[in-house]
Amino acid sequence: MAIDLVTELDPGQTLRGLELMVVRRRAVEVDELMLVARWCELQSTDPRDDPRPHPERPLPPGSDRLVRLGGVGTPSVRELTLAELGIARGVHVLSARAVAADVLDLRFRLPRVWEVFLGGGCDAWVARKVASMSRKLSPEGAALVDAAIAPVIGSEAPGRVLTIAEAKVVEADVAAHEEAVTAEKRRRYVSLTRTDEHGLRTVIARIGAGDAAYVDAVVTRVADILATRPEHTDTTRDVLRALAFGWLARPAELLTLLLEHTDAPAEDPAEPEEPADPEEDPGVPARALAFPADLLPALRAVDPKQLRPKTVLYVHLHEAALTGTPAVARVEGIGPHTLTQVKDLLTDTDVVVKPVIDLTDRVSVNCYEHPTRIAERVHLEQPGDTFPHARTISRNLDLDHRRAYRAQGPPGQTGLDTSQPLGRTAHRAKTHLGYQVTPVPGGGTLWRTPHGLVRVTDRRGTHWITASDAAALTGPDPLQRVLVQLMIEHRVRPLPH
Repeated sequence: MAIDLVTELDPGQTLRGLELMVVRRRAVEVDELMLVARWCELQSTDPRDDPRPHPERPLPPGSDRLVRLGGVGTPSVRELTLAELGIARGVHVLSARAVAADVLDLRFRLPRVWEVFLGGGCDAWVARKVASMSRKLSPEGAALVDAAIAPVIGSEAPGRVLTIAEAKVVEADVAAHEEAVTAEKRRRYVSLTRTDEHGLRTVIARIGAGDAAYVDAVVTRVADILATRPEHTDTTRDVLRALAFGWLARPAELLTLLLEHTDAPAEDPAEPEEPADPEEDPGVPARALAFPADLLPALRAVDPKQLRPKTVLYVHLHEAALTGTPAVARVEGIGPHTLTQVKDLLTDTDVVVKPVIDLTDRVSVNCYEHPTRIAERVHLEQPGDTFPHARTISRNLDLDHRRAYRAQGPPGQTGLDTSQPLGRTAHRAKTHLGYQVTPVPGGGTLWRTPHGLVRVTDRRGTHWITASDAAALTGPDPLQRVLVQLMIEHRVRPLPH
């Protein structure tokens, strides 16, 4: 619907238009998942049965194989073909794997819910969520969920549908649910969210209630101490607690701070008492705040620097920053930082600066393996997975030769200009399924999938291009190459044929 037509609609027409959009959206979702189902069907044969020169020999290590993505009772699918499915949908291979698993569960384990979805009775995400929730159940358990959800998924709100599904999953296998509850009690963790644009992260912890009480007590106490300092006169309580939480990462300094500001009496080991619960008796100090009287002098004899944890911080700066030009640094594992933020990261630390690696030095070696100095340079220049629509930015990636390494080939086949990082599944797919990879001018890579999809990946991401543009990009005509590069640079996306 054109924008100029939308502005002419009255309230009733606007609402009817929205109703029509729901119908259209669901119809598109049905078509999309039907195509995913067809792809899974086409890729359900065993790779070991494919024609090959020596069928009596086993497949090479890492070759394609059948894997069961959905629950019990669903057909298997060739694992490495999911990479090409992801490229077609413009998503990572893990997202392609998830949608394939959901479709298989809906078709073969939740046929009633699948029928409602095919009729446009519910959104795809609701049906897929029910499929993933019931995946670990037996076929009989999945049938129980299917019978309960199909009558309501088209009429109840999604939240209610998922609540019913959750209850039915428990009902279908109570013993398994109880085991899961017990297992969850053993799964304590602490994790971090991604760094936001302001250089801040959220700490998420799942710990025992007692430990949580002690952490809260220490954070509260440190916040109280920091509040007495002149520089924190106008600091809010929430910010004080956030600063206090940061002190937990510096145990030596934290212990010194607490000891210097504690009025707790010395413990008498001759008269032990039952430990009190600070949650039941707020007047009793937490165990983390009760110190022997002679501990502070002993602590002062220790150099706190020896107790500091050690870490490696990779900071990427443009050369313009060295001349005083305003610049933004990229800190690996954290994200973009201004130079002021980088200085804050290094406050109260002992910094050892390692030699800067000059990436203009296009080094290479003659062996197949990537030596450390080559691997480091490849990561610095290409810090993430270069497969189409990949999302991983990590050092824990395979290093792949863009062109296949030849034992009797020319020298310098392994180097900064010939290598790229790839995730393990993408690397296997490229190696065993016949992906064609061609370096293109400007540092990008042209990918041709086994079934003719064409993408270009570079530092700006993944770009859709046509087969004719791909031929021009790698052809002999320099003008044609420039035109295609300009199209990619300006994000002009061709319509698929």
